[in-house]
Amino acid sequence: MSGKSTNKASVPEAKAALNKFKYEVANEIGVPLKEGYNGDLTSRQNGSVGGYMVKKMIEAQERQMADR
Repeated sequence: MSGKSTNKASVPEAKAALNKFKYEVANEIGVPLKEGYNGDLTSRQNGSVGGYMVKKMIEAQERQMADR
């Protein structure tokens, strides 16, 4: 595996906000995510951050749709 990420934001302008959101979620659920290398974290820990991010984004979208 190369150490290069292939993830690309659909809206590049949102990259900083998504990165901030990732660290907020990690802190909220108790995952010690830090800038740079996080290879010491388990797949479960890393996956829980991404999964919880998606859950929160879906909830926000559902609230927005309900307000219309």
